[in-house]
Amino acid sequence: MTETPHSPSSHADPASNPELVRGEDGRVRPRWAATDPLLRDYYDHEWGVPIRTGRGLYERLSLEAFQSGLSWATILRKRPAFRAAFADFEPDAVAAFGDDDVRRLLADAGIVRNERKIHAAITNARATVSLRSDGGLVQLVWGFQPAPGPRPQSYAEVPAKVPASEQLAKALKKAGFVFVGPTTMYALMQAIGMVDDHLVGESGPLAG
Repeated sequence: MTETPHSPSSHADPASNPELVRGEDGRVRPRWAATDPLLRDYYDHEWGVPIRTGRGLYERLSLEAFQSGLSWATILRKRPAFRAAFADFEPDAVAAFGDDDVRRLLADAGIVRNERKIHAAITNARATVSLRSDGGLVQLVWGFQPAPGPRPQSYAEVPAKVPASEQLAKALKKAGFVFVGPTTMYALMQAIGMVDDHLVGESGPLAG
């Protein structure tokens, strides 16, 4: 997710940080997740929550690629249509997609109809399947988790990429993945809980 970019809240006073908003429910969220119900629900239940399944990681890789140049809210609103169009992001099913499927996807107004990104999703499904003989996507991605660092005070402190995301991007490209640049991979690392970029004072994700 590039427009904002986990952990319990700290003792910092969120009222002193203009990037944080305390909701009517008492939870402290970043401003990007404070008003739109879809983004608020995503923040509360998904962003920063670890994903350790091949299907889940493949879906996030695909959606991060489709999000490039768009808002994450747009992708979330289209996610049900994406799941229907891409066989619920089951890598084996998408890996079998052919030219007829590409034409079907390009005609589907419910998703982002970008031919390069559609081909990337199919290519990455095939790479995900191929990677199983070498440990799998989960092992590869989580193998680049950096050591924990201090949580940021503001989004100005949050980098667009880090050495670990650059290394992950190179490893994925070597394994046959595309649309996996270091900035996109850092957004993935944030989203799946590999790094904790919740600001000091945020409530963080809900348990369960």
